[in-house]
Amino acid sequence: MSHTLGIRQAQKQKTRQALLDAALGLLEEQSLSSLGLREVTRAVGVAPTAFYRHFRSTEDLGVALVEEALGSLHPMIRQTVAPADSGQRITRAVELIAHHVDTYPAHVRFIARERHGGVQPVRQAIREQLARFAEEVKAELAKDPESDGWNDEDLLMLAHLYVDQMLITASLFMEAMEAAETTEFSGEERERVTQLATRQMRLISVGRRHWLG
Repeated sequence: MSHTLGIRQAQKQKTRQALLDAALGLLEEQSLSSLGLREVTRAVGVAPTAFYRHFRSTEDLGVALVEEALGSLHPMIRQTVAPADSGQRITRAVELIAHHVDTYPAHVRFIARERHGGVQPVRQAIREQLARFAEEVKAELAKDPESDGWNDEDLLMLAHLYVDQMLITASLFMEAMEAAETTEFSGEERERVTQLATRQMRLISVGRRHWLG
């Protein structure tokens, strides 16, 4: 009996993931607000009624995509901003972002589009994930000797600046990748984006050192 339940659970999870993957593919060409569940189920090859065994609505599916796109990044973000000098932190952050864009471009495009899109629960889910990142970054920054004398409000403001800059950096790498569809994404172009992103984050770090001055 337990073996049968295990097979059914595995099949259910497989179908759920197939719906997520199909939706992500369809969202390369449209926004979530225009996506119909019949499009998604047709792409997977299941009946429309099967959709509701996994998601209450396309909005619910969108929230699940947010979790898939950003949820797994929390441990990596904490590791990236773990105590180190600012140069090491910045290098780790830029490398993490470049790798994530290379590996999950569709997820990055989805977040960039839906962060200010027309589906409120999805916008809220993205805001909540970014707020979690900021709290995690703040907790690591608070361990730095440079944070002596900083209050919680200012530390959180600084953390949000870093998180926002990470999103900007992801956009820079994504724009370079998309340009490569017509021109070769050369090592020189990647290095240019890396240097620009590094300088932008370094500017925040310089401001941090002088904030209490």
